[in-house]
Amino acid sequence: MKVCVYAIAKNEEKFARRWLDSMSEADGVYVLDTGSSDETVRLLKEGGAIVEQRIFEPFRFDDARNASLAMVPDDADVCVCTDIDEVFHRGWRAAIEKAFASGAETVYYRYTWNFLPSGEEGHVFWLNNAHRRHGFFWKHPVHEVICTKDGHEPRSAIARGVQLDHLADESKSRAQYLPLLELSVREDPEDDRNSHYLGREYLFYRRYDEAIAELTRHLSLKSARWSDERSASMRYIARAYKAKGERAEAEKWYLRAAAEAPYLREANVEAAQFYLAEKNWHGACFFALKALEIKERSMSYINEPDAWSWAPYDCLAVALWYLGDKEGAQSNAERALAYAPQNERLKNNLRIILGG
Repeated sequence: MKVCVYAIAKNEEKFARRWLDSMSEADGVYVLDTGSSDETVRLLKEGGAIVEQRIFEPFRFDDARNASLAMVPDDADVCVCTDIDEVFHRGWRAAIEKAFASGAETVYYRYTWNFLPSGEEGHVFWLNNAHRRHGFFWKHPVHEVICTKDGHEPRSAIARGVQLDHLADESKSRAQYLPLLELSVREDPEDDRNSHYLGREYLFYRRYDEAIAELTRHLSLKSARWSDERSASMRYIARAYKAKGERAEAEKWYLRAAAEAPYLREANVEAAQFYLAEKNWHGACFFALKALEIKERSMSYINEPDAWSWAPYDCLAVALWYLGDKEGAQSNAERALAYAPQNERLKNNLRIILGG
């Protein structure tokens, strides 16, 4: 197969060489620069990438990605879209080819969106930005998705062994995201995914009433059938009410979130943490145990790093301590500390339990 990588870029000089090195297994690398004022273009060209420049006014991610996809030669078989601050682990190309050989039109691979200060993986999910050369386009001004031109659901496969890491520059502004999300919802108000993302963005900016309104609207949409995302919207509504000091409303939404997707840890862990703060030890125990019964992490972007590290064990340890179960408290405090051995609060908790 002829496998090509394509990307958009703007002021990515610090990542250009690292990115090119990780993409070197491709047959061709194509980059659309959208207005760099640094050495990005020179570095990419020196590294063998085909680079074109184009300014978009106003800027939107789907237009830029579609223009970069158009740079890929027509005789390519497979296109892989990445960002310049991402890095493939070695051997990615062979695994992606193998997945496409099954007749797939798009391929999913493992993606680590961020890393914790400890160096451990944070937010992990499976991404499908690898697709056949023809019949696809990007849609939405931001949080853009790859779609088929004729609207059919593409045949997909999983490329086992592929790992893409997002090693982002945290100093970069995300200020453009909110106005682009608002535009996206205005353009397609019935799109449930856009509504969910917009509500989440309002929550990020602590615009709690707007977050509650938009996330509630998301839940009312006929297309909002995916329980994972519905549960996440309910969790975010609960967070907003908690931040507003409306604890009874927050509790109601945490319970709804846990019931909506009982196979996910995330809502159970947040409910356990909520009840812990309320000193409802039985409630904290119940939801922490429910969370720990779930052994498999979701492949979708609806997951939280805390739910898969020390948090459920910590909740359970504290709740059991207050319920008089010292042995259970110690066991779970030790498990929590094993995930984060430098966490001072967890170390102090264990010292208290051992000395009690």
